[in-house]
This record gives sequence, structure tokens and C-alpha cells, in this order.
Amino acid sequence: MTKVEFLRNWYRQVWIEADPDAVDRYFAPRTGADGLMPDGQVGPEDFKALVPALLALVRNLEISIDRTMEMGDWLWAQISVHAVAAEGTQPICAAGQVMMRIEGDKITEAYNCFDFLTFFAQTGLLPEDALLLLLSGERMG
Repeated sequence: MTKVEFLRNWYRQVWIEADPDAVDRYFAPRTGADGLMPDGQVGPEDFKALVPALLALVRNLEISIDRTMEMGDWLWAQISVHAVAAEGTQPICAAGQVMMRIEGDKITEAYNCFDFLTFFAQTGLLPEDALLLLLSGERMG
């Protein structure tokens, strides 16, 4: 299996099928993913809570792998998330990137960057022009 196929399977099993047991099949023990939460790494147990929390906000989730680059044990991928807000008909389209080291059949390091601002604005949890409001110095909350 190529690293891109590995990543496709991760997104399908963990995010699309919402299988919490799949997390342990992909992550090496004591491995965490950086860049998803401001206070540090997201480990396997954290993913088991994060995935259902985010999936509760959307329906008809699709994840596209738009660009990839492999070098040795490393895979970099640019992704697009497409869905519909759980409440209503608002389309959601947000982008992200992941860089991970895969040894054998396990993720041993992962670094993420995801456009949560766009995601949460499109789910209706932030104002539609949240980025522009923040750039103008407006405070939310």
C-alpha cells in the first residue's frame, strides 16, 4: 500500500466511517499529532473524542486529497473537506495540510494545519465574515 493509499484509508475509516477503533490501527503507541489543538498534541484517545465532536457539526462529509509529496517515510498532503452543515443547507469547504511520518503501517509523527476559522464560520458557529471582523480588530465573545 502506498502512503497516499494509507492516508486515504485513514480518512475513510476514521473520519467518513467514524470508526474510533481505526485510530489505534493507524497510530503508533504514544504518537501525537501536532497542529490541531492550540495546547499541544492530539493523541489516539484525543482523536476518539475530536472526530465525533467535529462530525456532529456536518453531514455528507467528503475528504479529497488534492496534492501529495512523498520522501522516504514522509508524506505531505494538501486536503479539501467538503460537507453540509448539520443544521441547514450551508455548504462547507475548508482546506488543510498534513505531514506525517509512516513507519511500516503506523503513523509515528504528524503535523497538521487546518482552516478551522473557515470551517466554523461555514457551520454557523462563527459570523460569516469572522476573518474580516478579526482583521478589523473586532472582538467576538
